[in-house]
Amino acid sequence: MLYNLLLVLLIIDGLILAVAVLLQAGQGGGLASMGGGTTDMVLGGRQAVTILHKASWVTGALFMFLAVLLSIVGSQTRASESAVQRQLRQQQAPLQPVPNAPLQTVPPAAPPAGTAKPPVPPAPPPAAPVKQP
Repeated sequence: MLYNLLLVLLIIDGLILAVAVLLQAGQGGGLASMGGGTTDMVLGGRQAVTILHKASWVTGALFMFLAVLLSIVGSQTRASESAVQRQLRQQQAPLQPVPNAPLQTVPPAAPPAGTAKPPVPPAPPPAAPVKQP
């Protein structure tokens, strides 16, 4: 309940902040003033403080405060699963174990010591080239 209230306040404050910033008059110059002149021209000089200027500072500070407070409240309350998450969990079939293929990590056993290996026949000699007349 508190989380939803803070979230609504943060959204309303964000909208007011956006309106206050967008309604303010620009300080003029922009990047065109970077070519030269004094620092007053680069930084825009000192302007009169208007109600929109004060409103943007207040709503900006309130926005940051509400964001931190919302983060703290959100981390303390453990959110329960949503209905979508529950349905996905129920639809998910249990995983079938994959049968293990036998791994041949041990070399084949050597024949017993008492048995003799069959002799390997010698390779035939290479054939001689045939000359044609």
